Amino acid sequence: MNVKINDQRIASLLFAVSLGLVSPGQGAKADSVADFYRGKTVTIFVGFSVGGGYDLHARILARHIAKHLPGAPSIIVKNLPGGSGLSLINNMYNTAPRDGTQFATVDRAIPLEPLFESSQARFDPLKMNWIGSSDNDGSTCVAWHDAAVKTFDDLKTNQLVVGATGSVGIAYTFPRLANEVLGTKFKIINGYPGSTDVMLSIERGETQGFCSSGFATMELNRPDWVREKKINYLVQVAMAKEKDHPEVPLALDYAKTPADRQALELVISPTLMARPFAAPPEVPAERVAALREAFNATLTDPEYLADAAKSRLQVQLVKGEDIDALLRRLYATPKPVVDRVTNAFK
Repeated sequence: MNVKINDQRIASLLFAVSLGLVSPGQGAKADSVADFYRGKTVTIFVGFSVGGGYDLHARILARHIAKHLPGAPSIIVKNLPGGSGLSLINNMYNTAPRDGTQFATVDRAIPLEPLFESSQARFDPLKMNWIGSSDNDGSTCVAWHDAAVKTFDDLKTNQLVVGATGSVGIAYTFPRLANEVLGTKFKIINGYPGSTDVMLSIERGETQGFCSSGFATMELNRPDWVREKKINYLVQVAMAKEKDHPEVPLALDYAKTPADRQALELVISPTLMARPFAAPPEVPAERVAALREAFNATLTDPEYLADAAKSRLQVQLVKGEDIDALLRRLYATPKPVVDRVTNAFK
């Protein structure tokens, strides 16, 4: 029996199969994903208010990822601030549709909350579908120019009032742990919806500093602060120093014992996935793969990179598989180390 193929897509697929470039099953999955997304809307949720680094990363991603997703769905961004994204990730895990039409970005420290036995954390990060991170930028602690604290060593004798966006974000967890392990005197004012709100609180005199903004993000959001030296960089909250700022000390270098360093690394390691995006659990595997492939392709797309550069956004691709591996390693941390960090947050 002769069968005439009129659909060019099917013809191309059969040709690829004949060459062994793709299996029939793979082609069927690709078509299935395209058919699912065609005509749909994919929502990217942001666990912070508008205007901060997480929000900007999500919005630039949203402008470019559709062309890399099979079926080219519409993409929209919605902000749901609360607890640095804790309420958002709880929602994604428990009530969001598990079909690949929603994913979210939350504070890099959020995935560790269940490890610290937080009663507010109602999700399992090892079951979430991590799409990737658009940066692995470390954070810094900064102090306003008229604060008594000019250097990290000053924190041993002088108090610094810092703002935080929830009890689970690094703006809260690092100062708390530093007080316990390094003997600093941070005072934390909690509950701001996002980093933009914390910045405004510094300008109003409500707070004196912040511990959750990388060099690139600060230069983007408050270039006048950097240009006019309105802030002092106290310390880098990262696994390694930013190459363009060797003069700012690394928090890990203040650890006096291996146990101190282990505790600090547990809180600081999430900076390796500085802008994480995750979909709910149980999304069909072929759609997770499509989201990851689209994310990876977007972050190397010249048009996306030009858009990011225009906004002075730092971009470094961290693949979803690498986030999975990092979380598995962190969740294998010895219990005495986890207990020490957990007690510091109480």
